[in-house]
Amino acid sequence: MATTNGVQGKDLGLCSCRDCGQINQVSDRFCCRCGAPVQPRDYGSLQRSWAFLITAAILLVPANIYPITTLTKSGHITQDTIFSGILRLVHADMLPIAIIVFTASILVPWLKIVGLGIYLSAISFNLKFSKQKLTVGFHFIEWIGRWSMLDLFVISLTVALVNMGQLLDAKPAPAATAFALVILFTQMSAKVLDTRLLWDQLEKQDDTH
Repeated sequence: MATTNGVQGKDLGLCSCRDCGQINQVSDRFCCRCGAPVQPRDYGSLQRSWAFLITAAILLVPANIYPITTLTKSGHITQDTIFSGILRLVHADMLPIAIIVFTASILVPWLKIVGLGIYLSAISFNLKFSKQKLTVGFHFIEWIGRWSMLDLFVISLTVALVNMGQLLDAKPAPAATAFALVILFTQMSAKVLDTRLLWDQLEKQDDTH
């Protein structure tokens, strides 16, 4: 909350509830509307967000290196990583599905991790970026994150539909767990962060850059 004079709500003794948006007094312990705890700034959220993001970045390595699906056909076992699965779809003339899997499984996770890294770095190191553009980018990351589940959805459908006993059997492989955790931790990294910290630490003149 900032006025045209650069005065923030906390300077006036006011604080918005993170749950319902109600304006409360800083001295209030709980929101007068929803009863949630009132906190002017959650400074510990920055460390928690970094922890979730770093964990997601580490898990992204096994998620891409190890097989994500195991297909058993007439006793012959075939394992595919995310990338080899995309190539298999391309070779099978299923280019639209390959593009969807590439976007959901490779492009979106990397965009989320890099985007969140820039956002958290701007707060941690007081980088001179436009706060308005960073905020728009942050909301875009939150919105696009849900589409990362498409790949796991495809795997779930494959396991449920392509299962004919010993003749044809599809199962998720270890990378599926790692990939699911990458999605979970990136979502949590964005969710736990108190975005008001960005507006506290960057200079007002950066808003229009």
